[in-house]
Amino acid sequence: MDSRKKIVIDTNAILQMLGRHSKYHFLYEKFLNEEYVLCLSNEIMHEYEEILGMRASPAVAGLFVKVLEFSENVIRKDPFFKLNLIKKDPDDNKFVDCAFACQADYIVTDDAHFSELRQIKFPVVHTKSLDEFAQGEA
Repeated sequence: MDSRKKIVIDTNAILQMLGRHSKYHFLYEKFLNEEYVLCLSNEIMHEYEEILGMRASPAVAGLFVKVLEFSENVIRKDPFFKLNLIKKDPDDNKFVDCAFACQADYIVTDDAHFSELRQIKFPVVHTKSLDEFAQGEA
């Protein structure tokens, strides 16, 4: 049985992890070393590619997507449902739906909209800030 944590990472957290000089870059290196399992949907992949293409470059975005496509520690699952648990920013629900579909341990995010999840009794979807994720080191 695989004891690695299954996690979903929101786009802003990914951006912070990819910066070579970021204090969170070691978390991306842990992904490359297969120390945790990253859960993705096609919708999340497209957002990663779009935002990275704008913030870095299309070449960087393309390379990152290729890394994800060929990594052994990625679960790709497209949810067949929309839980719509986050009301203030419905676009964030793609991360919640993926976490629920993959039975992820938590979502890594610093986005305040995810705090709405603390008020929901079922389904329970846990979150960790980037700092909490870094302290636990996956």
